[in-house]
Amino acid sequence: MKYYVSISESKKEDSGNGHYSYPLLNESNGCTRDCATGISYYTALEYTPPAVHEFHEGFMVLSGKGYAKVDKEEFPLDDQISFFVPAGKEHALKSQSEDEPLVLFWFHAQA
Repeated sequence: MKYYVSISESKKEDSGNGHYSYPLLNESNGCTRDCATGISYYTALEYTPPAVHEFHEGFMVLSGKGYAKVDKEEFPLDDQISFFVPAGKEHALKSQSEDEPLVLFWFHAQA
C-alpha cells in the first residue's frame, strides 16, 4: 500500500456551485473510519449549498479570502486560518473574489 499521494495523482471532483476538490488520503492509502484529506477550491461569491456530515471536518485556508458559515455563525476566512465543523453541523463556504479562489486543505475524522 502506498501511504502518500500528490495532488497531481488525484482526480478532480466537481461539486458544482463554484466548488471542486482533489481528494488525497482515503481508504486506498490507509485512512479508515471516516479519515480523509483533500484540497478544495471555492470560486463562487455565493455560499455553496449547506453540507452536513456524520464525521468531524477540519479546514486550513491555504490561500484566498472568503467566508464560512457553521451552524448559525458566519466568519471571515483569510490565509492560514483554521476552523472545525463538528459532526452533524451545517456548513457552507464562499470566496470573496472572482479573481482568486478560496483554497482550503480539509480533513475528516471519526465523530
